[in-house]
Amino acid sequence: MANIVHLTSAHPRYDTRIFIKQCRSLNERGHDVTLVVADGLGDESVDGVRIVDVGRPAGRVERMLKTTRRVLRTALRLDADVYQLHDPELLPAGLRLKRNGKRVVFDSHEDVPMQLLAKPYLGKMARLTLSRAFGLYEKYAYRHFDGLIAATPCIRTRLARLHPHTVDINNYPLLQEFGEAADWDRKAQEVCYVGSISAIRGIRELVRACELLHSPARLALVGTFSEPALAREVARSPGWARVQAHGHLDRIGVQQVMRRSMAGLVTLHPVVNYLDALPVKMFEYMAAGLPVIASRFPLWQDIVEGNQCGVCVDPGNPAAIAAAIDHFCRHPHIARRMGENGRRAVHTRYNWRSEADKLAAFYDALLPGCAAGCRAGHGDGLHAGFP
Repeated sequence: MANIVHLTSAHPRYDTRIFIKQCRSLNERGHDVTLVVADGLGDESVDGVRIVDVGRPAGRVERMLKTTRRVLRTALRLDADVYQLHDPELLPAGLRLKRNGKRVVFDSHEDVPMQLLAKPYLGKMARLTLSRAFGLYEKYAYRHFDGLIAATPCIRTRLARLHPHTVDINNYPLLQEFGEAADWDRKAQEVCYVGSISAIRGIRELVRACELLHSPARLALVGTFSEPALAREVARSPGWARVQAHGHLDRIGVQQVMRRSMAGLVTLHPVVNYLDALPVKMFEYMAAGLPVIASRFPLWQDIVEGNQCGVCVDPGNPAAIAAAIDHFCRHPHIARRMGENGRRAVHTRYNWRSEADKLAAFYDALLPGCAAGCRAGHGDGLHAGFP
């Protein structure tokens, strides 16, 4: 088995995709797994995974300029067989690791060129320039790496044109986190939204929909606002009286909210990097037995309406969102049946068990001869500047 090191300079140590799913799954397959993070919380060992902290940066600039170097120094010191990178800012570190004879894998959580095109705070020319520049750089970097992992099939399709050893590892739920279905007799007149809260994720429309409700439903809002000004704005809206803002909750708290709820909302705006995304919360709603109210994107319609586990609406239409909420709250038997359909779909297809098998197979294909190959031609440590 191999010594595998995961590297992140931006994600929290207990990130669901990185630590809870991938690191723990690889450790369970017998690999020696280490996660390098930059959060200032110190070193520890959790569930067989060693966590090494390089220190919390003071801000984004320090993270980009200094933290990435500290991550690289630590990576070289750990002398692993394979390194898996989780942040685009670590691509130069990955190239440096390759020059030191290491095997390197990049995990693309997002379609970064498309994501840059959707940044609202950048002008049109700036978005186009940055997107094209990153696209060129990633082509150069990926050509030198040993494999690529994509968070969705759409990202995999694009990356497969850049590297032959590419696989999609989807953010499907862990079945063990969702035991028996919730008791529908104990449901509240409540729906939930779980995730980051921003304008392009539809918070204005959700709060406006609360104002238009005819049922007594309330919205349980779980997550943190990306913009304080936006939080103040929506809190002044009439619909906010129907909102219970929980802020950030741990995974147990999230599950408790879902167990009370009649439906789960994921009404993101149709920006380019959302149209082909697979939001993990959508599948977690399904796993919890909740019908889903989702944006009317073709991919999401195939999943939600194709499995008869919810409805898809125009995310820019608060009246349509309100009508969907009212429908489920007034017809709990329909909500329950659709929730059961979604839960069944997760148990048969959209679950982490199948993705863990794909991740293991990816590493099995990568590892033959790795121990000897990775230790040949080590460099003489970190030089100033990289790659």
